[in-house]
Amino acid sequence: MTSVRRLAFGLCLVLAACLALAQSDKSVRFVVGFTPGGPSDILARALAAKLSEARGQPVLVENRPGAGGNLAAEVVAKSAPDGNTWLLGNNSILATNAALYGHLPFDPVKDFAPVALVAVQPNILVVHPSVPATTVTELIAYAKAHAGRLNYASSGAGAAAHLSGELFKAMTGVDMVHVPYKGAQPALTDVIAGQCQLMFATSASVLPYVKAGRLRALAVTTAQRSRSLPELPTVAEAGVPGFESITWHGVVVPSATPAPIVERLNRDINAALRDAELRARLEGLGAEIAGGTPQEFAAYIAREIPKWTKVVRDSGAKAE
Repeated sequence: MTSVRRLAFGLCLVLAACLALAQSDKSVRFVVGFTPGGPSDILARALAAKLSEARGQPVLVENRPGAGGNLAAEVVAKSAPDGNTWLLGNNSILATNAALYGHLPFDPVKDFAPVALVAVQPNILVVHPSVPATTVTELIAYAKAHAGRLNYASSGAGAAAHLSGELFKAMTGVDMVHVPYKGAQPALTDVIAGQCQLMFATSASVLPYVKAGRLRALAVTTAQRSRSLPELPTVAEAGVPGFESITWHGVVVPSATPAPIVERLNRDINAALRDAELRARLEGLGAEIAGGTPQEFAAYIAREIPKWTKVVRDSGAKAE
C-alpha cells in the first residue's frame, strides 16, 4: 500500500470514528407520523427501546401525526443528515401519499435513504356471516351476481383498507361500494353489525371476532401464508393470482446521510429484530419480522410506488 493510500485509509477510519462519536453524543429523534398508542407508535417504541440499549444512545420516539404521516416525513426530510433523525416510514408515507395528495412537501424517493424494512402486517379479508361465501372464489362469484350490492368498509378514503378493496375490485372485476369511516374501529363495528358486508382489516383487530363467529375470515393479503395463521389461504392462492396488500413499516433517514451511518443503523436494526423479546412483542401485534439490507428495502419501495399509484389513479381515490 502506498503512503497516499495509507493516509487516505487512515483518514477514512478517523472520519468513521468521529461520525460514531458524534452520533453517540446525541439522542436520536425517531419520528412517527401517527398518534401514540397505534400500531406504528407501539412498533417504534419497542424498536427504540432495544436500539437505545444496543447503541448506548437514547432513541426518543417523537409523534408528529397529521396528513397521513406527511408532516412527520417533512420534518425528517429536512433534518440534518447526521444519523440522529429517523423516520418510521410505511406504505402510506413512502408509497401511496404522493398519488393521494397530489403534491407533497417532500419526495418519498429522493429525500430519504432507506435503512431497513422492519415488519409487515398482514390484513385479512373478512365478511359478515350473512354473506353466502366461505372462499374468495365464492365471494367473487356472489359479488358478480349481485353487482353494486356489496358494501366494503374502510377506515377512511385513501386508507390502506380502502386501497386494498380497490385493488381487489380491479383484479377481479367485481363491482362493490366503498363506505369510508373515520377510523378502523367504527368501520369494523359496522361490518360486525352487518351494515357493511366485508372489509380488509388488520389481523390483530379482527381475530377475536373471527374466533367468536361474528366475522368469517376468507384469506390473508400477504404473498405467502401468515406464520400466525397458516391455515388461512392467501387471496392470491384463493383465486386472485398476484394479489398482495399489506401494511409495512421501515426506517428511513435523510437522503444525504453518509453510507457508513446507514449501514451501521441497518446492522443494529437487524440485530434487534433477532432478539427474542422484541420478536415476541411485535408478533403479538400481528406483525411479521422482516429485516434485510438497505438495497432490498429500496427495491421494495420502488415496486410498491407504481403499484399503488395505479390503484389510486384508476379508482379516483383522494385523501380526506
